[in-house]
Amino acid sequence: MKIVFLGTPDFAVASLDILIQNKFDVVGVITVPDKPAGRGMKLQESAVKKYALKAGLKILQPINLKDEGFINELKNLKADIQVIVAFRMLPEVVWNMPAKGTFNLHGSLLPDYRGAAPINWAIMNGEKETGVSTFFLDNKIDTGEIIDNAKTSISENETAGELHDRLMNIGAELVLKTIKKIKTGTVSTKNQDSILNGRAPKLAYKIFKENSKIDWYKDALEVHNHIRGLSPYPAAHASIRYPDGKKLGLKIFESEILIEEDIDLPSKNLAPGEIKTDGKKNLIIGCGDGALKIKILQLAGKKKMDTVSFLSGASLEGGYII
Repeated sequence: MKIVFLGTPDFAVASLDILIQNKFDVVGVITVPDKPAGRGMKLQESAVKKYALKAGLKILQPINLKDEGFINELKNLKADIQVIVAFRMLPEVVWNMPAKGTFNLHGSLLPDYRGAAPINWAIMNGEKETGVSTFFLDNKIDTGEIIDNAKTSISENETAGELHDRLMNIGAELVLKTIKKIKTGTVSTKNQDSILNGRAPKLAYKIFKENSKIDWYKDALEVHNHIRGLSPYPAAHASIRYPDGKKLGLKIFESEILIEEDIDLPSKNLAPGEIKTDGKKNLIIGCGDGALKIKILQLAGKKKMDTVSFLSGASLEGGYII
């Protein structure tokens, strides 16, 4: 069975690798064109391209997915199935080409968390469980017939980065399982609307700066989930406002819900955004209900660091978080 693989970031590499390691015939890899990045603006290859080069696979990097030359080259590969992991939206002429269809690996338990940031929103919304799903593409985004899924629990302090890395490997195993089902003709799909049974799905909108800002008037659990759901990227952000009117941007990467008995620093009844610190190892910020102990953060223009390092060089006297 001839396979064309479409993907870009590290998340996709694990799925491509498991196909190669299991001796499947990957006849082509489609990824994004090289892009200038960094201070020197040197052309950077995608993680998938770097892997494909080492594996000696045929690589296509179309700028326009409807380009006639690309479409003809894709047809010439004579793929039986196309596998998508973290790639852009495809035109119908591409996803409808193979005889056995095109399936996508998505980082949630569909039909919930359709969209660009399923891992982030599952944590931000305080979900206790998530997973990955494979589904056949149709003419709408993330709505096709579900082939299979794999579930996993989310721990109370797990960050989006940590969950991403676990789902990357869980997803690779699911891609392999799905390919084997397709090869043996044992696929049985589920319609997403029938699973929803009339309710609206939870959505995973793209993360922008405005929805990554911390609202300290929410309760401590909600703020904690917001922080870990955006860590390490793009990171939850706020500002420190000083009595003289100066403001400094701040990113917070790791926190924990404050339990008063854990520290010798009375912090009850802090106002939302109010700072309490011993200047040595504890940095507490008040929320609408409860407070958070900040563990890893980054002040604008500085490196990311733990709280002990941060407090050794930063003055927060009279400061307030907004």
